Amino acid sequence: MGCAHSSVYVTKGDCSRLVPDAWRGGVQSAAAPVEGSDELEKLKAWVNFGLAQTGNLVIANSRTQDTLGIIERCEQRDREAIEKAKPKFLGLF
Repeated sequence: MGCAHSSVYVTKGDCSRLVPDAWRGGVQSAAAPVEGSDELEKLKAWVNFGLAQTGNLVIANSRTQDTLGIIERCEQRDREAIEKAKPKFLGLF
């Protein structure tokens, strides 16, 4: 008695292509403050710079988490598709 053998051939998925192109360049730093005319203006400029820089850091960190999530879900989708495509013995196993 022979043993039946079959293979599942799949193309390699490019999960990284699902990441938006706009994210590939990273998040730019906030512009450094221009010196104000008096101490209060200088302080305001540095406070605004700190707020903008912190906002950009939040965006960058979010993109990292979102990118990893996109790739992980894509890989999971591919694993599930391969598993479903595998031949089953008597259609059950």
